[in-house]
Amino acid sequence: MDLNPPHVPSGWQELQELLFLDAHNTVIDRIRSPYIYRGLSDIDYALQTSLTRLGGSYLQLEKHLLRNFKKYAYNAHPQGTTDWHWLALAQHHGLPTRLLDWTYSPYVALHFATENIHRYNTDGVIWALNYEKVNNYLPERPRAIISRVGSNSFTGDMLIQAFPTLEALDEHAEEFVIIFESASLDHRIVNQFALFSMMSTADGILSKWLEHYPELYFRIKIPADMKWEIRDRLDQANINERVLFPGLQGLSKWLKRHYSPKN
Repeated sequence: MDLNPPHVPSGWQELQELLFLDAHNTVIDRIRSPYIYRGLSDIDYALQTSLTRLGGSYLQLEKHLLRNFKKYAYNAHPQGTTDWHWLALAQHHGLPTRLLDWTYSPYVALHFATENIHRYNTDGVIWALNYEKVNNYLPERPRAIISRVGSNSFTGDMLIQAFPTLEALDEHAEEFVIIFESASLDHRIVNQFALFSMMSTADGILSKWLEHYPELYFRIKIPADMKWEIRDRLDQANINERVLFPGLQGLSKWLKRHYSPKN
């Protein structure tokens, strides 16, 4: 039984209300959502990392992937010295990792739920994860670190204090989730208002973990018959590939989709 069936908007206006559900912070009387968002083009997709999707002996391959990435990418990015910097950089450039991409912006998530016009016959979904409450399930040491700093997400420096290396993280037997905001590696991370989730185990699947904690998330179904309208409205609001992926590749992706016929 699905303890958290997705909300289903009847139209654009109701979708706006759902995107900002529970966003009002009563303590400061401001819109400061405790949620981060991830948009997927297919509602049946799990919150599964690129590492687990790699298949095969991916648990053993993770360290080899990262080790070789460090070795061959060093000249391009010599400033990184920690596993957490390299892991974020690797994820950013398409290496299979245990990280999942999220955004603080519900509209950026909506973009990723509707960017693939070849999936417009399929319902999409937006996951909203309460990243403030996720920290309640951390082990004592990282929970104390994030509480002392007064943050809701870890930086690379904070992660080093809790787990100096990826191997140190793997030593924990229990499964938990870390919300990690890397340094602004380039304009893409900045424009996408991006951050990551990371399971404490390389084979962890966040959607399965969340089945035990339904109070930590909600979902919004993006009906297939709404995707064209949503996409056009986002384009008019300047939420598109040209902005989210600065450079000629993003520009080309936007133009190709923008001028594709509806039929």
